[in-house]
Amino acid sequence: MTEVPEHLLKRAEAARDRAAADAAPTADAATAEVAASTTDDPKIPDHLLERSKSASDQAAAGTAVATAPVAAPAATGGAVAAAAPPPVASGPGGHTQRLLTVVKSGSIQDVKLKPQDKVHVWPHLLIVEFVAALLCTAFTLIFSIFVNAPLLELANFNETPNPSKAPWYFLGLQELLTMFHPMVAGVTIPGIGIFLLVLAPFIDRNPSNKPEDRKFGVALMTVHLMFWSVLVMIGSFFRGPGFNFIFPWADGLFFEL
Repeated sequence: MTEVPEHLLKRAEAARDRAAADAAPTADAATAEVAASTTDDPKIPDHLLERSKSASDQAAAGTAVATAPVAAPAATGGAVAAAAPPPVASGPGGHTQRLLTVVKSGSIQDVKLKPQDKVHVWPHLLIVEFVAALLCTAFTLIFSIFVNAPLLELANFNETPNPSKAPWYFLGLQELLTMFHPMVAGVTIPGIGIFLLVLAPFIDRNPSNKPEDRKFGVALMTVHLMFWSVLVMIGSFFRGPGFNFIFPWADGLFFEL
């Protein structure tokens, strides 16, 4: 049989002494606390007192196990290590910690849904565009049924029609030519309008797509369309021979599609 070295035996004995000295005050404090709480506060429920007594008994049992003598070494030899006492869940002053309540996850987690400002092209966008294309096609078909658009005779370069009007989409520009110099009517005013429309996205940087939140953009586009629409209507229905201003209900309608 292999003999255990003397320095290992001394180290094991010192570890047992330290464990006994540390565990004795803890057990005494727990017993004193239970006794004091029993005598001082009669309102403590019985099940809490029993739980405290069982915790004290478990702590005392752990102390007894920790102070047990070290077993003899095996025949195969080897070093004898000091047996460490089992961990005891205790707080300051030897008080056993207990779980009072469980906090529900809903009270500390953010469960609010975040708004999603992006949608898929299909089907959200393409369905709307397809329906709009069908409506435009249906309107053009119905309009062509009820409004006649005959082919005119060949143009006679010796006879200029009076009044000579441009197509309806250029009548606004032709109306401006009757009021201003060609440089102003043909270049300056249309150039300023196009330049303002180009700057509109940089001036109005509101990301909202609601009309009530885009007052600047809606107002700018409305003014542009109304300005050009009024000029087209004047050139179409209120201009007669010589491109003079007339009243269509008095002098007749000088307009052809």
